[in-house]
Amino acid sequence: MNLDYAIESTGLTRRFGSLTAVDHVNLAIPRKRIFGFLGPNGSGKSTTIRLLCGLLTPSEGSVEVLNYRIPEQAEVLKQKIGYMTQRFSLYEDLTVRVNLEFIAQIYCIEKAQRRARIEEALATYRLEDLVQQLAGTLSGGQRQRLSLAAATLHRPELLLLDEPTSAVDPQTRRDFWDRLFHLVDGGTTILVSTHYMDEAERCHNLAILDHGRIVANGEPETLMQEMDCNVVEVESATPRKIANVLQLAGNIVSVTQLGARQRVLVGKQQGDASGYVQQLLDAAELQAVCHGAPPSLEDVFVTVTRNTHLPGIS
Repeated sequence: MNLDYAIESTGLTRRFGSLTAVDHVNLAIPRKRIFGFLGPNGSGKSTTIRLLCGLLTPSEGSVEVLNYRIPEQAEVLKQKIGYMTQRFSLYEDLTVRVNLEFIAQIYCIEKAQRRARIEEALATYRLEDLVQQLAGTLSGGQRQRLSLAAATLHRPELLLLDEPTSAVDPQTRRDFWDRLFHLVDGGTTILVSTHYMDEAERCHNLAILDHGRIVANGEPETLMQEMDCNVVEVESATPRKIANVLQLAGNIVSVTQLGARQRVLVGKQQGDASGYVQQLLDAAELQAVCHGAPPSLEDVFVTVTRNTHLPGIS
């Protein structure tokens, strides 16, 4: 394994009967970075993470995580990673402090260090005023902070986060991501799955999954620059009529309404995308103003997943 990578996989595959949930996934995830999995429900994000942390056995392919072979050395690896699941997985009938004390014992943190680690975690994740509160009575944001405190209590080299912000408000999500970058600055490698475009843009590197396959991989900015479509925004008083005309035209990949505007993806082979869309609308006697626009990560997602029709699971 290349020591510059926290995770490397070749042909990583997982089948459940006749269903291929993860389909020959190749990964090379650098250390001390945030690597994102972006994809809809059913794309294989959660299954891939479970394979990487040794909770599932691959049907095919090879994978090394922190220089440990999976699944052969999965038990040793578990002491080196933190894993925050999609759903709150701590004990709801225990207090915040008792949950952290239990996690400290699970990870065999020495008794002499245990109290200091817990106090540090309580302060870092703003849980000091909640130490005697039952975990089951916490708000969504408080549960998220407690989960992250528990997942990082043993100072893991690698942190795996499976859609960790799906049940919290935008400000809490922003605070959460600030904490992730702080962890990276301290030397932690982070793999996070998400279906939020704004979170995906925050990652250093990103893989877009669709039905178990990686359909795009790279830095978010690079993926946007290399997208095989041009973006045209159309302003008109009749957006639905505009959409009806454009959706029937050749080389139009997608038409999305944003208020009174239409965001149109045009295949790059068309050349002058704005002029092409304007000609289509002029021919339909529809008044509109067309102009080019920079691509977004959502545009990339639409273009790379538009031709897949296979069944999958998350």
